[in-house]
Amino acid sequence: MRSTDVVIRDVAIDYQDYAYRTPIKFGGVVLDKVTLLNVTMTVEGATGRHASGFGSMPLGNLWAWPSRQLTYDQTLAAMKYIAGRLVGLFRLSGLYGHPIDIIEELEPRYSLPAEDYVRLARLNEPVPRLAVLVVASAFDAALHDAYGKLHGLNCYHTYTRDFLHNDLSHYLGEEFAGEWLEQYVRREPQPVMPLYHLVGALDPLTPAEVRQPVGDGLPEHLGEWILRDGLTHLKIKLNGDQLEWDVERVVAVEAVATEAQRQRGVQQWYYSLDFNERCPHVDYLLEFLRRLQEKAPQAYERIQYIEQPTARDLEAHPDNKMHAAARLKPVVIDESLTDLESLHLAREMGYTGVAFKACKGQSATLLLAAAAQKYGLFRCVQDLTCPGASLIQSAGLAAHIPGVAAIEANSRQYVPAANRGWDERFPGVFTIRDGVMHTGLLTGPGLGAVPPEN
Repeated sequence: MRSTDVVIRDVAIDYQDYAYRTPIKFGGVVLDKVTLLNVTMTVEGATGRHASGFGSMPLGNLWAWPSRQLTYDQTLAAMKYIAGRLVGLFRLSGLYGHPIDIIEELEPRYSLPAEDYVRLARLNEPVPRLAVLVVASAFDAALHDAYGKLHGLNCYHTYTRDFLHNDLSHYLGEEFAGEWLEQYVRREPQPVMPLYHLVGALDPLTPAEVRQPVGDGLPEHLGEWILRDGLTHLKIKLNGDQLEWDVERVVAVEAVATEAQRQRGVQQWYYSLDFNERCPHVDYLLEFLRRLQEKAPQAYERIQYIEQPTARDLEAHPDNKMHAAARLKPVVIDESLTDLESLHLAREMGYTGVAFKACKGQSATLLLAAAAQKYGLFRCVQDLTCPGASLIQSAGLAAHIPGVAAIEANSRQYVPAANRGWDERFPGVFTIRDGVMHTGLLTGPGLGAVPPEN
């Protein structure tokens, strides 16, 4: 035991529900609401001093558990049950250590409440590992936050050998012997980062497409968003099973972006493409890229990377190798990335990049980010339409992981109500100008996200 180690003394959870400002369509489904899981965790240090940390995460059940048999409410209920059980697991663990080591010890036990719920509810399918990780991520975040606050430090100052017990070989294998996490994580955040604005499949691109204006003062269509926020990075949601529509959607976005950027006097901007695993096979992606390059060569050149285009279960679809597509553009693993083994499998299948998400856990994300850097993979940080504290955490990861191309922040578009109270305190994070997020603000103790008072 080190003098810097902590033990968990108390854990409490609560939920917040929000309706979306406008619906978002991804993976063939439409989402118009969100439930946030909030975790408050108290730790005790070696001297007997206590500190409380806060973690929050959208439960994102439609993304984490895209069931064909169960309803939204059923999968949400399962994830809430798991959250309730994790309260006891963390509170009674009795483990002393650094957050990364405590999480390493507890993570194999996350599956137990999921398995129990399947039996209790008599479900015909298991709870996906990704859904379990999303629930656990709020607890993980609260632990890191409490640890940093106990020591009066920003979390990213505690990922050094002065605080950690083990070098990276303990977590990632012998090829990392003698290497420490501090070599792969910035101590201070990158001052500013480009923001990827989401263009959902239902989002209006032009004034003519605005059928029912929201009328809340925020932009109503893509052109307005680009001009108001000075956007230079657009993430385009595609269907993955309608080739002509997918091509035309990017062509249409290119036309709107070209006119808006002309008004701004901007000549360089970028796209990422997200098929949400809907492409039936890699040949669909290759044909899409071929047609897009033929029809809109400038739009094709603007593509910075492509998010996981085919099914998330890599072992079940070994034929969906990405080597040919990745020779054209970086192809990043997203939904499939749940541990080190999945990262190795993705590399074998031709993926050349990694999309990190705070909803998979602060601890695991930091370790996998080290592996991705060592393997020379393209790196980006994606978001689960994270508001409030979860956006602060996600932005912190993006700003501290070297080589991350840009950051997402979709809550300002779809659930701005959940950012009230936060945007006044972190204006450069929750309010975007000139297309960038001011991540240099994120230097406070812990994860830096102290919830505003009600």
